Amino acid sequence: MTTSSDAAPAAVAVPADNDKVNPVDFSGSVRTDNKIPSKDTLKRVADMPILDREGKTHTFKSLYEEHIGRTLILFVRHFFCGNCQEYLRILSQAIPPAALINAPTPTQIIVVGCGDPSLIDLYLEASSCAYPVYADPTRRLYDELGMVSTLALGSAPGYMKHTNIWSSSWKSFIQSVKQIPKGMALKGGNQRQVGGEFLFENKGDGSDVPVTWCHRMKNTRDHAEIEDVQDLLGLEKTEPEAASVKVADAQTKDAAPTPTAAE
Repeated sequence: MTTSSDAAPAAVAVPADNDKVNPVDFSGSVRTDNKIPSKDTLKRVADMPILDREGKTHTFKSLYEEHIGRTLILFVRHFFCGNCQEYLRILSQAIPPAALINAPTPTQIIVVGCGDPSLIDLYLEASSCAYPVYADPTRRLYDELGMVSTLALGSAPGYMKHTNIWSSSWKSFIQSVKQIPKGMALKGGNQRQVGGEFLFENKGDGSDVPVTWCHRMKNTRDHAEIEDVQDLLGLEKTEPEAASVKVADAQTKDAAPTPTAAE
Protein backbone atom coordinates (compact mmCIF):
# COMPACT_ATOMS: atom_id res chain seq x y z
CA MET A 1 0.00 0.00 0.00
CA THR A 2 1.39 3.39 -0.98
CA THR A 3 1.61 5.95 1.81
CA SER A 4 3.68 8.64 0.11
CA SER A 5 2.08 11.21 -2.15
CA ASP A 6 5.38 11.88 -3.93
CA ALA A 7 6.07 8.52 -5.55
CA ALA A 8 4.35 5.28 -6.46
CA PRO A 9 6.03 1.90 -6.96
CA ALA A 10 5.76 -0.17 -10.08
CA ALA A 11 2.40 -1.84 -10.54
CA VAL A 12 2.10 -5.13 -8.67
CA ALA A 13 -1.03 -7.26 -8.70
CA VAL A 14 -2.59 -8.15 -5.35
CA PRO A 15 -5.65 -10.26 -4.44
CA ALA A 16 -8.98 -8.72 -5.37
CA ASP A 17 -11.21 -9.94 -2.54
CA ASN A 18 -13.47 -11.94 -4.88
CA ASP A 19 -14.23 -8.81 -6.89
CA LYS A 20 -15.58 -9.92 -10.28
CA VAL A 21 -15.71 -6.40 -11.72
CA ASN A 22 -12.28 -4.95 -12.46
CA PRO A 23 -10.85 -7.92 -10.52
CA VAL A 24 -7.14 -7.04 -10.61
CA ASP A 25 -5.96 -4.49 -8.06
CA PHE A 26 -2.56 -2.84 -7.89
CA SER A 27 -0.38 -1.30 -5.21
CA GLY A 28 1.04 1.27 -7.65
CA SER A 29 -0.23 3.55 -10.39
CA VAL A 30 -1.78 1.38 -13.07
CA ARG A 31 -0.75 1.27 -16.70
CA THR A 32 -3.98 2.34 -18.35
CA ASP A 33 -4.49 4.57 -21.38
CA ASN A 34 -6.80 7.22 -22.78
CA LYS A 35 -7.92 5.27 -25.84
CA ILE A 36 -11.34 6.33 -27.11
CA PRO A 37 -14.01 3.64 -26.49
CA SER A 38 -14.93 1.74 -29.64
CA LYS A 39 -18.37 1.87 -31.28
CA ASP A 40 -19.00 -1.67 -30.07
CA THR A 41 -18.19 -0.67 -26.49
CA LEU A 42 -20.51 2.32 -26.66
CA LYS A 43 -23.31 0.11 -27.97
CA ARG A 44 -22.82 -2.28 -25.04
CA VAL A 45 -22.98 0.47 -22.42
CA ALA A 46 -25.78 2.52 -23.99
CA ASP A 47 -28.64 0.66 -22.30
CA MET A 48 -26.87 -0.15 -19.04
CA PRO A 49 -28.76 1.17 -16.00
CA ILE A 50 -27.77 4.07 -13.81
CA LEU A 51 -29.66 5.33 -10.77
CA ASP A 52 -30.60 8.86 -9.79
CA ARG A 53 -30.77 10.31 -6.27
CA GLU A 54 -34.23 8.83 -5.78
CA GLY A 55 -33.13 5.37 -6.87
CA LYS A 56 -34.96 5.57 -10.20
CA THR A 57 -33.39 3.74 -13.13
CA HIS A 58 -32.27 5.45 -16.32
CA THR A 59 -30.28 4.19 -19.29
CA PHE A 60 -26.72 5.43 -19.54
CA LYS A 61 -27.36 6.79 -23.03
CA SER A 62 -30.12 9.05 -21.70
CA LEU A 63 -27.40 11.19 -20.11
CA TYR A 64 -25.96 12.25 -23.46
CA GLU A 65 -28.61 11.46 -26.10
CA GLU A 66 -31.19 13.83 -24.61
CA HIS A 67 -28.78 16.79 -24.74
CA ILE A 68 -27.77 18.33 -28.07
CA GLY A 69 -24.14 19.33 -27.81
CA ARG A 70 -21.44 18.02 -25.53
CA THR A 71 -21.80 16.02 -22.33
CA LEU A 72 -18.76 15.57 -20.10
CA ILE A 73 -19.35 12.59 -17.81
CA LEU A 74 -17.10 12.43 -14.76
CA PHE A 75 -16.73 9.00 -13.15
CA VAL A 76 -15.66 9.39 -9.51
CA ARG A 77 -14.62 6.92 -6.83
CA HIS A 78 -16.67 5.90 -3.80
CA PHE A 79 -19.08 8.47 -2.35
CA PHE A 80 -16.93 9.02 0.76
CA CYS A 81 -13.75 9.84 -1.20
CA GLY A 82 -12.50 13.21 0.01
CA ASN A 83 -10.17 13.54 -2.97
CA CYS A 84 -13.00 13.33 -5.50
CA GLN A 85 -15.15 15.61 -3.36
CA GLU A 86 -12.40 18.23 -3.42
CA TYR A 87 -12.08 17.82 -7.18
CA LEU A 88 -15.79 18.46 -7.69
CA ARG A 89 -15.73 21.40 -5.28
CA ILE A 90 -12.92 23.10 -7.19
CA LEU A 91 -14.35 22.17 -10.60
CA SER A 92 -17.78 23.56 -9.64
CA GLN A 93 -16.14 26.84 -8.65
CA ALA A 94 -14.03 27.06 -11.80
CA ILE A 95 -16.78 25.87 -14.17
CA PRO A 96 -20.21 26.69 -12.71
CA PRO A 97 -23.24 25.67 -14.79
CA ALA A 98 -23.67 29.31 -15.82
CA ALA A 99 -20.25 29.21 -17.50
CA LEU A 100 -21.31 26.23 -19.59
CA ILE A 101 -24.04 28.36 -21.14
CA ASN A 102 -21.32 30.51 -22.68
CA ALA A 103 -19.27 27.58 -23.95
CA PRO A 104 -18.59 27.55 -27.72
CA THR A 105 -20.76 24.41 -27.90
CA PRO A 106 -23.72 23.77 -25.55
CA THR A 107 -22.24 21.66 -22.77
CA GLN A 108 -23.37 19.87 -19.64
CA ILE A 109 -21.35 18.10 -16.95
CA ILE A 110 -22.69 14.98 -15.21
CA VAL A 111 -21.14 12.94 -12.40
CA VAL A 112 -21.39 9.17 -11.92
CA GLY A 113 -20.27 7.44 -8.72
CA CYS A 114 -20.06 3.76 -7.77
CA GLY A 115 -21.93 3.86 -4.44
CA ASP A 116 -25.52 3.50 -3.31
CA PRO A 117 -27.83 6.19 -4.80
CA SER A 118 -29.23 6.95 -1.33
CA LEU A 119 -25.87 8.64 -0.59
CA ILE A 120 -26.07 11.07 -3.52
CA ASP A 121 -27.65 13.88 -1.49
CA LEU A 122 -24.91 13.58 1.13
CA TYR A 123 -22.32 13.58 -1.66
CA LEU A 124 -23.77 16.70 -3.27
CA GLU A 125 -23.63 18.54 0.03
CA ALA A 126 -20.16 17.32 1.03
CA SER A 127 -18.62 18.19 -2.34
CA SER A 128 -20.62 21.37 -3.06
CA CYS A 129 -21.10 19.76 -6.46
CA ALA A 130 -22.99 21.92 -8.94
CA TYR A 131 -23.72 19.08 -11.37
CA PRO A 132 -26.24 16.20 -11.43
CA VAL A 133 -24.96 13.00 -9.81
CA TYR A 134 -25.94 9.43 -10.66
CA ALA A 135 -24.85 6.04 -9.35
CA ASP A 136 -23.56 2.83 -10.92
CA PRO A 137 -23.21 0.56 -7.87
CA THR A 138 -22.57 -2.48 -10.11
CA ARG A 139 -19.53 -0.71 -11.62
CA ARG A 140 -20.29 -2.34 -14.97
CA LEU A 141 -19.91 0.98 -16.75
CA TYR A 142 -16.51 1.48 -15.17
CA ASP A 143 -15.47 -1.96 -16.37
CA GLU A 144 -16.76 -1.66 -19.93
CA LEU A 145 -15.27 1.82 -20.40
CA GLY A 146 -11.83 0.63 -19.31
CA MET A 147 -11.53 2.20 -15.87
CA VAL A 148 -9.46 0.24 -13.40
CA SER A 149 -8.87 -0.50 -9.71
CA THR A 150 -5.97 0.74 -7.60
CA LEU A 151 -5.22 2.08 -4.11
CA ALA A 152 -2.23 4.20 -5.16
CA LEU A 153 -2.28 7.87 -4.15
CA GLY A 154 -0.01 9.07 -6.92
CA SER A 155 1.54 12.53 -6.79
CA ALA A 156 -0.55 15.47 -5.55
CA PRO A 157 -2.48 17.10 -8.41
CA GLY A 158 -3.12 20.80 -8.82
CA TYR A 159 -6.71 20.53 -7.67
CA MET A 160 -5.54 19.30 -4.26
CA LYS A 161 -3.57 22.48 -3.51
CA HIS A 162 -6.54 23.88 -1.58
CA THR A 163 -6.46 21.04 0.93
CA ASN A 164 -4.20 18.17 1.99
CA ILE A 165 -4.37 14.41 2.30
CA TRP A 166 -4.75 14.61 6.08
CA SER A 167 -7.92 16.68 6.01
CA SER A 168 -9.26 14.76 3.01
CA SER A 169 -8.75 11.40 4.73
CA TRP A 170 -10.24 12.56 8.02
CA LYS A 171 -13.30 14.01 6.31
CA SER A 172 -13.84 10.75 4.43
CA PHE A 173 -13.54 8.75 7.65
CA ILE A 174 -16.00 10.97 9.54
CA GLN A 175 -18.55 10.83 6.73
CA SER A 176 -18.55 7.04 6.69
CA VAL A 177 -18.72 6.78 10.50
CA LYS A 178 -21.78 9.04 10.57
CA GLN A 179 -23.54 6.58 8.26
CA ILE A 180 -23.13 3.62 10.64
CA PRO A 181 -26.48 4.16 12.43
CA LYS A 182 -28.21 4.22 9.03
CA GLY A 183 -26.46 1.05 7.88
CA MET A 184 -24.84 2.94 4.99
CA ALA A 185 -21.21 3.05 6.11
CA LEU A 186 -20.27 0.27 3.70
CA LYS A 187 -22.50 1.51 0.86
CA GLY A 188 -20.21 4.27 -0.43
CA GLY A 189 -18.80 2.04 -3.16
CA ASN A 190 -15.65 0.02 -3.76
CA GLN A 191 -12.65 1.98 -2.49
CA ARG A 192 -10.35 0.44 -5.07
CA GLN A 193 -12.35 1.72 -8.03
CA VAL A 194 -10.98 4.77 -9.81
CA GLY A 195 -12.75 6.70 -12.53
CA GLY A 196 -12.15 9.05 -15.40
CA GLU A 197 -13.74 11.58 -17.72
CA PHE A 198 -15.51 11.01 -21.06
CA LEU A 199 -16.71 13.67 -23.50
CA PHE A 200 -19.72 12.72 -25.63
CA GLU A 201 -20.68 14.91 -28.60
CA ASN A 202 -24.27 14.74 -29.84
CA LYS A 203 -24.78 16.48 -33.20
CA GLY A 204 -28.54 16.08 -32.95
CA ASP A 205 -28.84 14.45 -36.37
CA GLY A 206 -29.87 11.03 -35.13
CA SER A 207 -26.42 9.50 -35.62
CA ASP A 208 -24.60 7.54 -32.93
CA VAL A 209 -23.12 9.75 -30.20
CA PRO A 210 -19.35 9.23 -30.08
CA VAL A 211 -16.81 9.85 -27.33
CA THR A 212 -14.34 12.38 -28.74
CA TRP A 213 -12.02 12.65 -25.72
CA CYS A 214 -11.40 10.67 -22.55
CA HIS A 215 -9.05 10.42 -19.60
CA ARG A 216 -8.78 7.41 -17.29
CA MET A 217 -7.38 7.74 -13.79
CA LYS A 218 -4.13 5.92 -13.03
CA ASN A 219 -4.38 6.44 -9.26
CA THR A 220 -6.84 7.77 -6.68
CA ARG A 221 -5.95 11.44 -7.32
CA ASP A 222 -5.65 11.45 -11.08
CA HIS A 223 -8.74 13.28 -12.34
CA ALA A 224 -8.17 15.53 -15.35
CA GLU A 225 -6.75 18.84 -14.13
CA ILE A 226 -9.17 21.76 -13.98
CA GLU A 227 -7.19 23.80 -16.52
CA ASP A 228 -7.25 20.88 -18.96
CA VAL A 229 -11.03 20.62 -18.68
CA GLN A 230 -11.39 24.36 -19.25
CA ASP A 231 -9.20 24.09 -22.37
CA LEU A 232 -11.16 21.07 -23.56
CA LEU A 233 -14.46 22.93 -23.29
CA GLY A 234 -13.10 26.19 -24.69
CA LEU A 235 -13.78 28.11 -21.49
CA GLU A 236 -11.97 31.06 -19.98
CA LYS A 237 -9.70 29.97 -17.19
CA THR A 238 -10.65 31.21 -13.72
CA GLU A 239 -8.97 30.61 -10.37
CA PRO A 240 -11.17 28.74 -7.85
CA GLU A 241 -12.11 30.71 -4.76
CA ALA A 242 -9.85 30.39 -1.75
CA ALA A 243 -13.00 29.79 0.32
CA SER A 244 -12.55 26.13 -0.54
CA VAL A 245 -9.76 26.00 1.99
CA LYS A 246 -12.02 27.30 4.74
CA VAL A 247 -14.71 24.77 3.87
CA ALA A 248 -12.26 21.90 4.04
CA ASP A 249 -10.71 23.11 7.28
CA ALA A 250 -14.11 23.59 8.91
CA GLN A 251 -14.97 19.98 8.22
CA THR A 252 -11.83 18.56 9.85
CA LYS A 253 -10.69 18.28 13.43
CA ASP A 254 -7.38 19.17 14.99
CA ALA A 255 -6.32 15.53 15.05
CA ALA A 256 -6.47 13.17 12.12
CA PRO A 257 -5.44 9.54 11.60
CA THR A 258 -2.57 8.65 9.33
CA PRO A 259 -3.94 8.63 5.76
CA THR A 260 -3.79 5.55 3.59
CA ALA A 261 -3.85 5.09 -0.13
CA ALA A 262 -7.43 3.79 0.12
CA GLU A 263 -8.61 7.37 0.60
